[in-house]
Amino acid sequence: MQFSDNRNISRWLIIAASFFIVLSILWNTYSFFNIFKEDERKKVEVLAEAYRMVNAPSMQDTDFTLPLMIIQNNSSVPIILTDKNGVVQDSKNLPDEIANDTIRKKAYLNELKQEQTFIVINLGKGDHQYLYYGNSQLLNNLKYYPVTLAIIVILFATIVFIFYRASKMATQNRLWAGMAKETAHQIGTPLSSLLGWIEIMKADNVDETTVTEVEKDVQRLQVIAERFSKVGSEPVLEERDIVAETEKSFEYLRSRASRQVEFFFMAPNHPVKVMLNPELHSWTVENLVKNAIDAMKGKGRLDVILSESEKHIRIKVSDTGKGIPKSQFKKVFEPGFTTKQRGWGLGLSLTKRIVEEYHKGRIRVFSSEMGKGTTMQATYKKI
Repeated sequence: MQFSDNRNISRWLIIAASFFIVLSILWNTYSFFNIFKEDERKKVEVLAEAYRMVNAPSMQDTDFTLPLMIIQNNSSVPIILTDKNGVVQDSKNLPDEIANDTIRKKAYLNELKQEQTFIVINLGKGDHQYLYYGNSQLLNNLKYYPVTLAIIVILFATIVFIFYRASKMATQNRLWAGMAKETAHQIGTPLSSLLGWIEIMKADNVDETTVTEVEKDVQRLQVIAERFSKVGSEPVLEERDIVAETEKSFEYLRSRASRQVEFFFMAPNHPVKVMLNPELHSWTVENLVKNAIDAMKGKGRLDVILSESEKHIRIKVSDTGKGIPKSQFKKVFEPGFTTKQRGWGLGLSLTKRIVEEYHKGRIRVFSSEMGKGTTMQATYKKI
């Protein structure tokens, strides 16, 4: 628990640090944008003074070399110069699609008027001009820099997350496979001895009923060992009738369950073919049914209903147990999660792995109501 808490704290610290770094970059970009914009404003003020010197009647005897040089050297800031009546006198650095289209130029001028980005040029004797200016291309590009940065950060974070998740899943898969193979091996060793003892019991004429029951238990252990062996390796999928396979597992479990549980089975009255591993599918049904019986504490009604659509077949296992809070719908499939005092919390996790990773299906809590029961649904693709 302490390890989990420390890991969560570290995760939140990393998220907070990343957020702070991104926020700092965005703030610095915003500050730089404002400084750059103010610098352009000052350039336009110098440009306005140059226009005043060139156009003011009182300045006709002045040397225009410097003001004309200032006007000519403006190669970045888009400007439109109008007289006091709004008639365009000059324009520069406008995009080609605006500069060559009178209507679009007028529309652009109206935008600048609304933004109030202009300087009044006093020519004297009651005459004046307006110098409207927009953002340079560099300034416009700078506006989109935070968005571009955010996209890059999100893409990078997504790639890191995908890589981390893939690495984590690969580690989990190796752990699952190793544990499953070792479990199958550990079960297999005493099983061989038990099979030998059964033959000895038969030779010694031990009560036939006793031998038969022992054989059944040994066969059951063989099935369990086979399941773990398949979980620990790449299972072979075969074309099977999922209706027949599910019903076979259902009948086996019903014959061994408490008589206080009322069982109900319904399925299509024709074969439904899917790519299936019979042993692992039987394990899936067993886990779902046993969980349902445990939820009802061995007393209630259990329904297993198969329904099909054009491309899928769904298996719903419903019980009349205590129900699952909605906040735990996804948690129930996490390894180690259990509500039982002596539970390991691996049953549904294994079931999810079998359905989704081996059979490429999907399993979820379809519905649940506290005090009334739960319905689990597994979905498979039809052939």
